[in-house]
Amino acid sequence: MDFTFEEQQLAFRDAVRKFLMVEAAPEWLREIWETTQSGRSAELRAKLADQGLTALSVPEDFGGIGLGDLDWVLVQQELGYFAIPDSLTATAYLAVYLLTHLPADVALKREWLPRIASGKARIAVGHPVNPFVADAANADLLLLWHDDEIHALRQDQVKTRLNPSIDLSRRLYKVEWTPSEATRVCKASIGRALWAGALDRAGVAISAQLLGLAQRMLDLGVDHAAQRKQFGKPIGSFQAVKHHMADVAVKIEFAEPVVYRAAYALAKDDPHASLYVSQARLVAGEAALLAARKSLQVHGAMGYTWEADLQMFMKRAWALDATWGDRKFHKARIAAFLFDPNARLGPGETFT
Repeated sequence: MDFTFEEQQLAFRDAVRKFLMVEAAPEWLREIWETTQSGRSAELRAKLADQGLTALSVPEDFGGIGLGDLDWVLVQQELGYFAIPDSLTATAYLAVYLLTHLPADVALKREWLPRIASGKARIAVGHPVNPFVADAANADLLLLWHDDEIHALRQDQVKTRLNPSIDLSRRLYKVEWTPSEATRVCKASIGRALWAGALDRAGVAISAQLLGLAQRMLDLGVDHAAQRKQFGKPIGSFQAVKHHMADVAVKIEFAEPVVYRAAYALAKDDPHASLYVSQARLVAGEAALLAARKSLQVHGAMGYTWEADLQMFMKRAWALDATWGDRKFHKARIAAFLFDPNARLGPGETFT
């Protein structure tokens, strides 16, 4: 059995990495954090569209590329590594999933999917697992949950109130709105499964971003350890510092295949996909939180300061770890499976 990604998937990942390396330097990220405006860059969104990211999972009939979860998981790692402050995931992945699976006669998908593919639309997705809706005030359209129904609203149909976040690049809003027949685009009998699918895809996206953040914080710790000197030697030559960084590297190495399996399970409609997603969220979160702690120890107190790049990636990791289900939520999903009297467990069940 071949568990490797296809060459074209890896090539696309590498292209995205090279693009973001040029376009998303930490200095630019600080500018986004400090802005009092929308906190979003129209120029960056246009460049992301040029790279094909906004069209990645939009069906070809609507002007997209028509790729899936396994392609996205690699892209999400790069978005995490560079801490991209953009609602790309909500718009081009989650919203596209919801819109694409609406009944065929819904005009909403014919209106919005081509706009998403071209990078000319921002869409916010609101689910009760998140108390606040990210990018609600910046969105051209909001897809909101109500009793498992899907409701679509424009800006003039909602009221938004900004809520502060430890990650200043995240724009979180409390949304006030009134559900009605006019706003409902999908009834609960269909929407229930769609929201479950969106929740799992958001979980994989967050897991992959946490992996990228963990790798970035590891790299920052290693770089700092090579440059900072004590007693006339780089601190990276001290065994204790090496152990800190090695612990993080091992966590990332073990978390990656778990996240990839979750994406594969979604792509193949595995009946246990939700279980694998929750496992991925937990192990990726552990890797990111450990990377933040160990890299901060290597940096010392200066790692908290605004001048240090590390503080931006730490705050992003802390914030994302509680997004689309906190650790308690995902542990509960795993526990429900493990403690089910009929659960099929053990090595023999791995590939059934």
